[in-house]
Amino acid sequence: MTQVHSQVRMVPARKGRAVRLTRGQSIKIINTHGHQVCDTWAFSADDPHEFMSMEHTRPTIEKIFPTKGDYLYSNRRRPILFFAEDTSPGIHDTIIAACDDYRYGLLGCAEYHDNCTDNLIAAMRAIHAPLPEAPQPLNLWMNIPVSPEGRISWCEPLSKPGDYVVLRAEMDVVVAMSACPQDILPINSGEPVEVHYEVLG
Repeated sequence: MTQVHSQVRMVPARKGRAVRLTRGQSIKIINTHGHQVCDTWAFSADDPHEFMSMEHTRPTIEKIFPTKGDYLYSNRRRPILFFAEDTSPGIHDTIIAACDDYRYGLLGCAEYHDNCTDNLIAAMRAIHAPLPEAPQPLNLWMNIPVSPEGRISWCEPLSKPGDYVVLRAEMDVVVAMSACPQDILPINSGEPVEVHYEVLG
């Protein structure tokens, strides 16, 4: 089957975007500069109460982060995305919740800070997609090592400029992305920047 490529589009630094995919289509998410985390969600287009769930994916794939060849599962334990390609070292996070304004308050921010939860809400609103809740995302390229004692560390991504993943829709979905605005912890190697994406298929 010939693969049809659409236009490459941008998720601006500190902002979010959402896109609809039909079953069998894929989305290519590109770490343009190599050091940017991209929080990523998927919701069933038929029922947004069904969504990609990290707590349901982990026990099914028996790993704390997915790699190429893994299915990603919904909160109803059905495949919702398939991890088709990954040119990065394969370090992605499924443990950490999306940042929100409360999180930045705990980190010492006295004023509003851009955050992935609000980016998700705004991105879904922009395409008129209902959002019953903001589940934990798949944090692409986020490097959160877990020690044998169960301690976590906040580390810089191991990806390089131009690394990308391809996620294939296993049902009609809405995929949302946030170029994480975190600039206090080192997870984005400093100043947050944009990422890019392309719909394939």
